[in-house]
Order: sequence, then C-alpha cells, then structure tokens
Amino acid sequence: MANPNIVNGFKPVRHKDGTPYAGQHNLYYIPAADGTAIFIGDIVKHAGTSGAAATRVDGVDVEGMPAVIQAAAGDSALVGVVVGFYPRPDALGTRHRPASTAMIAMVADDRSLIFEVQEDSDTCTISAAEVGLNFDFIVAAGDADSGASGMEIDSSAEGTTTANLRLLRLVPRPGNAIGSNARWEVMILEHFDATPTGV
Repeated sequence: MANPNIVNGFKPVRHKDGTPYAGQHNLYYIPAADGTAIFIGDIVKHAGTSGAAATRVDGVDVEGMPAVIQAAAGDSALVGVVVGFYPRPDALGTRHRPASTAMIAMVADDRSLIFEVQEDSDTCTISAAEVGLNFDFIVAAGDADSGASGMEIDSSAEGTTTANLRLLRLVPRPGNAIGSNARWEVMILEHFDATPTGV
C-alpha cells in the first residue's frame, strides 16, 4: 500500500537518549520586518538580533529575546522547529505567523531532539542504504488553514558532507514503508548550539 502524502514539516518525537519529547520549548521573537510567513513544523534560524528595548508583542516584553526567521536549505545557525505561537488577541483563529507580523514563536530548540518528517520524493526516493547520510530540506508554502509547514526532506540532496539533517531511521509505524512519501526520523546537524561561532 502506498504511503499517504501528508506534508506537515518537522515534528519532535524524542531526545537522542530515548527520553520522550514532552512539549518543551523556548520563546523566540519574530520581527515584523521579516516578510516570510512561518508555520508550525518549520525549521527556524537565528536572525542575528533580538527584541529592542521597550518592545512588547501581544502583551509580552521581548526586550533581548533572540529573533528567528524561517530557515532555507543550506542555512546554518538552525535554532530548532516551531511547535506553536503565542496567540494574537486580534486574530485568535490564525494558526501560523503571517508575513510581516511581529509574533512570538514557541521553538523546540534542544539540539538532541529527533524529528519526524516526510521526504519529498521529487526525482528519487530515499533508500535503505542511505540511512546515516546527511540531507538538506526543502521549503514550500505552508497551509494557512491548518498552520502546518510545507517543509520536507530533500530526497535528492544526500551525501556524507555537511548538510542540514542526519537521517537516522525510517519511522517505525504500520503503513510507513521505504518509498515515495516515506516518513523518516532525523536530527538537525547544523544546529546553532553545535558551533562555537556566534551570529
């Protein structure tokens, strides 16, 4: 039976030591100057700045809170994955961060986290022999209704050199098999906390 095609970005599932993921996150500021929409399941990177003095977003003081923006394939200083947003009192039904809107993101940013994500299977599919290799991800538009990310593993961008992700294993779930739209477990390689270089 074919794998279902359900694109929803990256979902934290557990830590490398086997500890279950229990919703832990830290808060990050997304400035209004950023013109790219951000969705739940998107990987974000450090923006090289933080909230200015006397700046409040949705009632929260963001002074000195590190800023993030959506990451792109090949980026470094990857902070983690968005798992939610602080609610906007004027738009409680909005489940993503619209472009050019100051918001606060909840980011699963522990570098030991393992994430589940679907492969894009555009020109090829990931094979059993490629487990353990490094891959980049692709960025596509998310779903404004569900708030879900459009990011996937780039199944044709594998290798042994530096890349965004380390492919760990196929998600062990009935109905998930190697082939088109397979779901995999990965870790972020180019994590902000994995390098001594600041931004």
